[in-house]
Amino acid sequence: MSSPPCYCGSALAFSSCCELFLNKTSYPKTAEQLMRSRYSAFVLNNESYLRQTWAKKQCPKDIHLDKDSHWLGLKIISTSFGETHNDIGFVQFVARYKIAGKAHRIEENSEFCKESGHWVYLKACEKNDK
Repeated sequence: MSSPPCYCGSALAFSSCCELFLNKTSYPKTAEQLMRSRYSAFVLNNESYLRQTWAKKQCPKDIHLDKDSHWLGLKIISTSFGETHNDIGFVQFVARYKIAGKAHRIEENSEFCKESGHWVYLKACEKNDK
């Protein structure tokens, strides 16, 4: 039986994509891979992974995950820096979801950095929740 497509919208199967990161079998090599894996963590309500991949100085005390959210998709608009040899990267994206039948859209330009050699989410540079 083959693995379903990854939640992050890559062309890969979940087992060959974000599942490797969520299960700590591997670590994202780019800021975009981290962004995609964090999206999958939101889909799966995986608070532990979100905390693990948030910059320690920025991680909020409470992460408000709504178990009634139905995530509809992730679209990467652009990336800059964020490769293996960089220590900082940016990923602009649009994520769509529904709660109680009402559609929501998050547009964000996220900043990522490396901590202990691994990519982590630092902050939103621009954010619009419509």
